Amino acid sequence: MTEFLQFTLGGVSFGMVYAAIALSLVLIWRGTRILNYSQGAMAVLTTYIALTVINHTGSYWEGFVVALAAGLVLGAVIERTVIRPVENKPPLNAVVVTIGLLVLIEGIAGIIYGGQYRSFPTAFSVTGLHARSVPLGISRNDVFVASAVLVVALALAALFRFTSVGLRLRASAFNPYAARLLGVRVGRVLTLGWALAGLIGALAGLLVSPDTFLYPSSMDSIFVLGFTAAVIGGLDSPVGAIVALMAVLLIRPSGLFSVTHERRV
Repeated sequence: MTEFLQFTLGGVSFGMVYAAIALSLVLIWRGTRILNYSQGAMAVLTTYIALTVINHTGSYWEGFVVALAAGLVLGAVIERTVIRPVENKPPLNAVVVTIGLLVLIEGIAGIIYGGQYRSFPTAFSVTGLHARSVPLGISRNDVFVASAVLVVALALAALFRFTSVGLRLRASAFNPYAARLLGVRVGRVLTLGWALAGLIGALAGLLVSPDTFLYPSSMDSIFVLGFTAAVIGGLDSPVGAIVALMAVLLIRPSGLFSVTHERRV
C-alpha cells in the first residue's frame, strides 16, 4: 500500500506537467480552432531564457517571471506575424505553419544555446515528504508543480465560463464574422489567446525541465503526451485535459493499448 501511494503521488505530480502543455493547446484551440504543434518548442525557448537569467542573477524566481513574460510576448508575436495570415485559410495550412515553426524554433534554440544537455534548478526542495514515518514519494517541488497546474486549469475554466473575455475568445473562434458584427475586436482577442497559451507553455517548460535535461528538442515527447491528454479530455475543456491524463496515469499507466503484462513468480 505504501508503494502504491508513492508511485501514484509521484506519477500524478509529474503528469501535471503534461497537463500544462495540454492546457496551452486547449486554450489556443478554444480561441482560434488551431492546433499549435510548435507549443513544445516555444516552451523550450522560454526555458532557455529562464536558465540564462538564473545563471546571471542567481535567482530562480527572476528567471521564472522573465520566462512567463517571454512566453506571453512570444505567443502574441507568433500570432500576429505567422498565424494570422493562415487563420481563415484551410486547416491544413495552419498545421504546416505550426510544424514549420517547431523546426524553426528548435533550430534557433540549438544555434543560440547549443545542443548539449543542461540541468535546470527546482523552485523548492526535492527532499521527499513524509506523513509521520510514511514516505509519500513526493517533494515540496512536486506539490508546487501540481498546485501551479491546478490553479491554472481552474483559472482557465473560470475565464471561459464566467468572463466576457472568455466569451469573446469562444465567439471569435466559432464565428469571427458574427463576433465582429457584435463589436468584438477579433484580432486582439486571438492575439490574447495565443499570448496566454505561450505563457502556460512557458510554465510547463519551467516545471518539467528540473526532471529532464534541457536541450532544443527536450519538450517533444512531453508535447505528444500533452496533446494526447488534450484530445482524450476534450479540446474544449481545460479541466477535462487534466482529468483524462490523471485517469490514464491511475488506471493504465503503461498505456491505453499496452499488451505487456507483468510476470508474477
